[in-house]
Amino acid sequence: MNVPLVIDVRGLSKSFGGRRVVDDFNLRVPRGAIYGFLGPNGSGKTTTIRMVCGLLKPEAGVGEVLGFDVLRESLKIKERVGYMTQKFSLYEDLSIRENLEFIARIYGLDRRAERVDQALADLGLAERQGQLAGKLSGGWKQRLALAACMIHEPALLLLDEPTAGVDPKARRDFWDQIRRYSAQGVTTLVSTHYMDEAVQCDSIAYIAYGKKLLDAPTAEIPNQIGLFAWRVSGRPLQEAQRLLEAQPGVDLVARFGTAVHVCGKDRAALEAAARAAKAAFPHVEIAPIETGFEEIFIYLMSGSVDNFQ
Repeated sequence: MNVPLVIDVRGLSKSFGGRRVVDDFNLRVPRGAIYGFLGPNGSGKTTTIRMVCGLLKPEAGVGEVLGFDVLRESLKIKERVGYMTQKFSLYEDLSIRENLEFIARIYGLDRRAERVDQALADLGLAERQGQLAGKLSGGWKQRLALAACMIHEPALLLLDEPTAGVDPKARRDFWDQIRRYSAQGVTTLVSTHYMDEAVQCDSIAYIAYGKKLLDAPTAEIPNQIGLFAWRVSGRPLQEAQRLLEAQPGVDLVARFGTAVHVCGKDRAALEAAARAAKAAFPHVEIAPIETGFEEIFIYLMSGSVDNFQ
């Protein structure tokens, strides 16, 4: 059974000050999917999200979002989208309930009290509804922002680094709620820098400096990249790292806590490099590991060229 597309855009482009921030971007997202955006700071993720939700008009490109033309019907798109920005943008001198009531009035919703009650219940905010928004911790502000995004029951939720600066428990609770929305048919497009969040997405698009380098179901990405990895630990780790960085077949050497991960696309050459390090430093521990998304992210970013230059 074919799942209808909520986002289907082709060739989106946008420039600021003569610099191409988004360059010929294509995206197809089916209904109910959780779609992840990855990429370094300044890569064009936020600009792309704003073009998709109708806040920015593309200089080039065509497509539909929620069945509406992305160029000519941006107002209709905005009415049906929930957009959560990086920075908390609700009124800090209003209570949780007052903020939600205000948002409900902006949208001209009927049954406002009922909708606010439901939003408070869904996000676990009912007992705190009288608390001023400015007094909330980062995790509770995040819940309030999500409640405000969803009060008009949008079909598409756009989240721009929504869990930056909140604790791990709050992040986990947030993602549990996103999955509940997905089960109800809400489509989510989310930008994140956290690998444990990225792997929860159904698909991932990797963007670097305006260009999309990767777009695939999450489970298929490791095989598509074809990156192999070894873990190096023990002493002298710094000397072993320097030796490995100079070896043929080594495409990436990155520190992970008390260990170093060494990656490359040539399995045989990478293994030879690992053996050379072991021979030179017998006391270090070297073993092959499964390549993770963080290694893939660093590898992709290291090969990207900053278009600000």
